[in-house]
Amino acid sequence: MKDLTGLSGISAGRIIEILDKAAVHKDLFLNTENVIPRTLQGKRIVLAFFENSTRTRFSFEIAARNLGAVTLNFSASSSSVSKGESIVDTIKNLEAMQVDAFVIRHPSSGSAEQISRITDKHVVNAGDGIHEHPTQALLDIFTLRNYFGSLQGAKIMILGDILHSRVARSNIFGLTTLGAQVGICSPVSLLPADTNSLGVNVFTSIDDAIRWADAAIVLRLQLERTTGGYLPSLEDYSLNYGLTDERLEKIRKHMLVLHPGPINREIEISSNVADRIQPPGYSKSVLLEQVTNGVAVRTAVLEMLLGGATTKTH
Repeated sequence: MKDLTGLSGISAGRIIEILDKAAVHKDLFLNTENVIPRTLQGKRIVLAFFENSTRTRFSFEIAARNLGAVTLNFSASSSSVSKGESIVDTIKNLEAMQVDAFVIRHPSSGSAEQISRITDKHVVNAGDGIHEHPTQALLDIFTLRNYFGSLQGAKIMILGDILHSRVARSNIFGLTTLGAQVGICSPVSLLPADTNSLGVNVFTSIDDAIRWADAAIVLRLQLERTTGGYLPSLEDYSLNYGLTDERLEKIRKHMLVLHPGPINREIEISSNVADRIQPPGYSKSVLLEQVTNGVAVRTAVLEMLLGGATTKTH
């Protein structure tokens, strides 16, 4: 596997291989008695982020450094891109510096795939437009698998702005490939045009979706959408689609709750739901566990792409 630009078309076997490797790396990462094998010693990885990021960027940086690689942090605002240089020229010039891989986040859909075609170096998509965000989906799936074991038949609801969400698309592709039943819940205005081809259950009532689901992946409401005619107001969205204690208690549903972050508290999810890590109650939040799992998954992806075997040493 040279690149990871999306989960569409990736086999179940390859996804499971990544998840299994991530499980090993999570143990190595969390157990201070373990020495993480520096299997990427001497490798140079460019973190080319044309959009802002906290969790994705830092977890890739930690993952790369744990494996012994050197990270080169690229910022579009302080690079020649701000002077008009094209992304193709930027990548070619960085490639000439003998780097080994690019981790790309870019606002244009398809940009990671485009870059993978113009370079012999490894490319990882860290989010491109509204296309895909494969490592976020992999860490979500890894988190879900930790709780459910096999995902075959598990009912996973994705709640929020499906239309503009690269996270939703990658999760749909990955979860359905592993045999999960996926439901999407959203206002009609935020459903994609190709909804019928995605192979998912569609809910426009959050209460119906909660009754159906075993777990919910809550998406960040992109606040700029409220000015584009997609939503009447934030208050209307929160009232009809916000995941709250009141909703969960009314339906008396225990549910695992995930969120890729960042969170708009009291809009798409209440603080009580987002912060609950210990039942009793009718939900359990694993938001911070997702962040830890992100380091493990991204470590596994980098190692699989750039080479090296994982072994435990003490």
